[in-house]
Formats: sequence, structure tokens, C-alpha cells
Amino acid sequence: MPMGYYYGYDYTWYLLVLPAFLLALWAQFRVKATYSKYSKIRSVRGRTAAEVARQILNNHGLSYVQVDQIGGELTDNYDPRTNIVHLSQGVYNSTSIAAIGVAAHECGHAVQHAEEYGPLKLRSAIIPITNIGSSLSIPIFFIGLLFNYTLLMNIGILLFGLVALFQLITLPVEFNASHRALATIEERALLTEDEARGAKRVLSAAALTYVAALASTLAQLLRLIIISRGNRRN
Repeated sequence: MPMGYYYGYDYTWYLLVLPAFLLALWAQFRVKATYSKYSKIRSVRGRTAAEVARQILNNHGLSYVQVDQIGGELTDNYDPRTNIVHLSQGVYNSTSIAAIGVAAHECGHAVQHAEEYGPLKLRSAIIPITNIGSSLSIPIFFIGLLFNYTLLMNIGILLFGLVALFQLITLPVEFNASHRALATIEERALLTEDEARGAKRVLSAAALTYVAALASTLAQLLRLIIISRGNRRN
């Protein structure tokens, strides 16, 4: 019986994965609650998030980067392949503090791309192999566990480790984009001082979701390692 299992229960799941899962749930709740609160508070400047995004991009010499609307809620993103800042329906035409903070954050990614920010380049470079790891790592690991084939288990662990590496690299990318956003908001007086504090709370809550995602992945990775080592001893 692999280490971590006892009388049919997988204690590695309860001790490692469940706490990380609860952290992720709490992070999601916090970001939605914070965004909901500040999406109801309109900026006194009265400018939409799309207008603010356009100004930020122009101020950084990125007039070629487009600002477009995309469907969904909190689906905002910057696509470096097309040089488009996508703002979700609830953000694009909104004048709320939350919307402006989100738009500024995505523009931060556009500036990172233009300046060839190191962590962003590294993250983009490992995306293909990370996609393979996220889809095949767990099946490969458990096939190896089923047939007691150590090599397959190790390959599964390695592939899952690449997913963890991707999420680890994502942290400085996201934190830096938020830092750039808040600095631009302050320098260009896009929001008042009080409003800027609200935008910071929104972006800080969003950043916590990336921390929680990494914690969940690391917990799962440690679980796979423990199960693998326990299987070798039996």
C-alpha cells in the first residue's frame, strides 16, 4: 500500500490538497467580493476603463496595441500574439474603480511585452510543454502507479513539476503588471488617492488567486512524490 494511504483513505489528499483547495476557494471568494464592492464605486473623473487603457498605452508609446471588448466576466487579458488588450463586458465601458484597475493591469502586461520583461518571456517560452504537462502528467503518473512502473511515475512528476514552475514564474509577471498599473495610475492621476487605494485592493485580491493556484499545485506535486516514494518501499 503506497505511503499516504490507510484503510482506503488517502491522507495525503486531506493533509496537503484539501487545505490548498480551501485556500483557492477563499481567494476566489475574496477577489469576487472585492471586485463587486469597487465595481459599484464610480471614478470621479468619469472616464471608462477602455479610455484609460488607451491613454496608458499611448503614454508608453504603444499606439499600435488595440483595446477591444471580449465576452464573459473577469476574462480580461492581453494577447501578445495579436497585440490586443481584451477587456470584458463589465469592464470595457465601466467608469468604476475596479474596472480602471483591471484595465491598467492588462496594459501593464502590454508594457511588459514591449519591454521584453524577462519572466514574461520565460513564461511564454514554456507554455507549450506546460500545456502537455497539465493534461498528461496525472494520467501518466497513475498509469505508472497502477503497473508499478517507476519511470512513468517520475515522468508524471516531472511534467507536473513544469506546471508548478509555470505558476511560479507567473507570480512576478502578475505582481509586476499590478505594480506598473498602480504606478501609472498615480503618476497620471487617473484616479484620486482614495480611489487608487480601492484599485490596489482589487489587484491585490486578484494576485492572491495566483498564490493560491501555486499552493494547490505544489501540494499536489508533493502528494505525488510521497505516493511515489511510498510505492517504491512496498
